[in-house]
Amino acid sequence: MGAVKHSRQRDAIKTFLMSRKDHPTADVVYTFVKNDFPSISLGTVYRNLSFLVEHGEAVTVPCEDGFVHYDANTKPHLHFQCRRCKCLIDITNPSDNEILENLGANVASHFPGKIEAGSVCFYGLCEKCASEN
Repeated sequence: MGAVKHSRQRDAIKTFLMSRKDHPTADVVYTFVKNDFPSISLGTVYRNLSFLVEHGEAVTVPCEDGFVHYDANTKPHLHFQCRRCKCLIDITNPSDNEILENLGANVASHFPGKIEAGSVCFYGLCEKCASEN
């Protein structure tokens, strides 16, 4: 593979992802980046997000709202999505690495193929929504 051409748009997308903890969708990224690059297309945003994921600079976070969310935190960690307000947040736990490594090893030991990646997401009510009950 040859050298990758530097892209100011890609840099802006990555910087935006790194500044967020709410795991934005491509549409949210597009709306923000369009402020600095008015002629950017949604397709360009999708291509750059795919590039970042393919090169290990971002990950996708699948969840039940039907949208793909992006996260610049590529270290193993857990996620939580509120079933009421749909917020998507990290569960910060110092032992996430150990939990996920043990889970991955356990699953891999019962699967004949090769597992290369995974995602864990918990669902329920976030602190704000739970306090409104």
